[in-house]
Amino acid sequence: QVQVVESGGGLVQAGGSLRLSCAASGSIFSINTMSWYRQAPGKQRELVAAITSGGSTNYVDAVKGRFTISRDNAKNTVYLEMNSLKPEDTAVYYCNVALAMRVGGQYLYWGQGTQVTVSS
Repeated sequence: QVQVVESGGGLVQAGGSLRLSCAASGSIFSINTMSWYRQAPGKQRELVAAITSGGSTNYVDAVKGRFTISRDNAKNTVYLEMNSLKPEDTAVYYCNVALAMRVGGQYLYWGQGTQVTVSS
């Protein structure tokens, strides 16, 4: 059994900051890529940022320079530091964890989502 739990969402004014956390626990062999997605009302879920096990990162253009993804491998946790927030960042943010399988391949786990609301 593996659990993926996000925390840190909330309501913030435009220009403010929030830090999201996502911790994976349970029967974990190793973790490959950890990612943050978001889904705004009426829109498709989109990849916001991802970080590999080696620390390489990538971001959607809309958040470059404002958001920073990081991970603590000892804690199986990924973070998303969000600065200079804009109303268009309002969405439910989901954590995605790619768990490596002992027999090869990987399995993707999703968190339950955390609401981020940015007021203008």
